[in-house]
Amino acid sequence: MNHPHSANLLDRRLLFVTGKGGVGKTSVASALGVLASKRGKRTLVCEADAKGNLADFYGVGPPGFSGHQVRPGLTAMTMNTEESLKEYLSLQLKVPLLARIGPLARTFDFLANAAPGVKEILTVGKLVWEVREDNYDLVVVDASASGHVVGQLGSPVAINDLVSVGVVRSQTEWMIEMLTDPATTGVVVVTAPEEMPVSETLELLDRLDFETEIDVAAVIVNRVLPELFSRTESEVFEQLRSESGSSALEEAIGGGSHAVLQAAELATSLRRGRLPHLDRLREELPSGMPLLYLPLLFHRSHGVRVTHRIADALGEELGF
Repeated sequence: MNHPHSANLLDRRLLFVTGKGGVGKTSVASALGVLASKRGKRTLVCEADAKGNLADFYGVGPPGFSGHQVRPGLTAMTMNTEESLKEYLSLQLKVPLLARIGPLARTFDFLANAAPGVKEILTVGKLVWEVREDNYDLVVVDASASGHVVGQLGSPVAINDLVSVGVVRSQTEWMIEMLTDPATTGVVVVTAPEEMPVSETLELLDRLDFETEIDVAAVIVNRVLPELFSRTESEVFEQLRSESGSSALEEAIGGGSHAVLQAAELATSLRRGRLPHLDRLREELPSGMPLLYLPLLFHRSHGVRVTHRIADALGEELGF
């Protein structure tokens, strides 16, 4: 299943993880963080949406803007654009850090609503800055869902086009340089083997190619059902599901086989039903695009154990 270039995924410094809502975007982002930290990389995982549930995947409380170390070498944080603005003014423009930014906050709210990309650039800029300052070997962003991520990634260009001179333009230029360097930055698109997620993934790849210059590092297909039975075994189950086969099996084992056979049939039919969507994705992906697969995990809730299982599966796909 591995593509020869997929092993380069963790060699990048900044990964934006996106995908249609419900496909497991946060699961993959949190697992990438665990995998990278296990491989000795100083790693930051940031959720762009303050209403997200990244903390659940690490079994910790809300990490906040200041960050929370969840395991050796791994820090989690939640983006806060007002805090990011304070930090930017302090570090970049040498404006003293103010506990209450008062009128400045109102000005920021006005600008954020009036100008494209202001709030987004405070997210992107903060994370690119962490890479530039070498505070982390890898920054993984649980980014906006596929419908909004293009605007988020394109925010430095939008601001650059809006402001022709001055310190703001000089700030956006270095951001754009880092974002468009494929050795530094990449997008990871998470999808699922279903019609709508696959369609939205292909549309997103087209938009990223047409509207940005940011490289796609990989497409990850989440929740892939394993092939439970070989062709010979499937034929045996077909015979057992027949009326005569079912009766013989019931007599041989003393009952209880009906539910097992139904479960086997359901698993087989679900996998077969998803195969056409996987085939379409493989056929329509740009040539050379790394494609990784993660198995469907039958679990009731998110948590540390599940995150580590996904990280191990990613490691296997990447050949670690």
